[in-house]
Amino acid sequence: MKEKVILAYSGGLDTTAIIPWLKENFDYDVVCCCIDCGQGNELDGLEERAKLSGASKLYIEDLVDDFCDNYIIPCVQANAVYENKYLLGTSMARPAIAKRLVEIARKEGATAICHGATGKGNDQIRFELGIKALAPDLKIIAPWRMTDVWTMQSREDEIEYCKKHGIDLPFSANNSYSRDRNLWHISHEGLELEDPANEPNYDHLLVLGVSPEKAPDEGEYVTMTFEKGIPVSVNGEAMKVSDIITKLNELGGKHGIGIVDIVENRVVGMKSRGVYETPGGTILLEAHQQLEELVLDRATMEVKKDMGNKFAQIVYEGKWFTPLREAVQAFVTSTQEYVTGEVKFKLYKGNIIKAGTTSPYSLYSESLASFTTGDLYDHHDAEGFITLFGLPLKVRAMKMQELKK
Repeated sequence: MKEKVILAYSGGLDTTAIIPWLKENFDYDVVCCCIDCGQGNELDGLEERAKLSGASKLYIEDLVDDFCDNYIIPCVQANAVYENKYLLGTSMARPAIAKRLVEIARKEGATAICHGATGKGNDQIRFELGIKALAPDLKIIAPWRMTDVWTMQSREDEIEYCKKHGIDLPFSANNSYSRDRNLWHISHEGLELEDPANEPNYDHLLVLGVSPEKAPDEGEYVTMTFEKGIPVSVNGEAMKVSDIITKLNELGGKHGIGIVDIVENRVVGMKSRGVYETPGGTILLEAHQQLEELVLDRATMEVKKDMGNKFAQIVYEGKWFTPLREAVQAFVTSTQEYVTGEVKFKLYKGNIIKAGTTSPYSLYSESLASFTTGDLYDHHDAEGFITLFGLPLKVRAMKMQELKK
């Protein structure tokens, strides 16, 4: 009996060409697995395409809610943003996909998992670290790194290879952006973006919304509620997290929210330029942070900011299934106990403008913050505080004066 390999299958040209390549070079029984993290119509017609390409079976696994509840929400609660700009759309999805690939491999009795990630990118790391952590016995096949066997170097090569193997599908050799899409975001790389000196062609590029210039001239108010750091409603309507993100994507895309042009530092050591559209995610993170401003004390916020940056790095580097991620997430979860309340804001031409935040656990005291003297604050106390707080500075200055004499 032939050994089985599980192929992480998107239905695109790369993974379509990999099916006959695996059969020809390794004599594998190829089982395709397409993980739905909210790609939308990209999944249309996949079953026929996979079978036509020589796969023995195709799994289409709906992971949307799992992706939202178990991967996106921990990152939102941590306010995890890589290099201050990237909202981790692809990074969060890869461990979810790797986990399901392993589960299918166990179900099918497969001995290997294959992915189509390139040898220059981050995804090869994220997929493989996830597989190694969950199934160290499974073999991993990465065609793009096997240059002695995988000889195709272009879309034209792949199309010709497919035709030689009786696979004549409507793929185009035309250059286009390299994109990755899920419910949280869509990324764009390639074409004019490969040169950081070029301005993005937003009229050609954007998929989820419009540029701020083309957004409506009238702003739109939105109200969200959270319970323990988890969003539970939009504009008074209770929804599950995946539906909230879908709704926020619609609102954010309409108003030009969440378009980021970034040159990021990849794990493999190179810089990469891309444009990310994350309309709903940008709104959700901003609303969550507005609520935390009211609820968290200063010392916790200070440490949590550091932990958020660390969490972003962990996720970006593909280290989801590690004790460190679990430990940092446990800290973050503990900080969310009282992150409950309502956030109101206005969306206007790429901006998210505060319009009022309330929480039953708010630490904001109007009597303390106002310019009038309240019962809890005696202005005279500030003098002693400043004396002690500034004592190290004063001692050092006195010493420096003494040495100059």
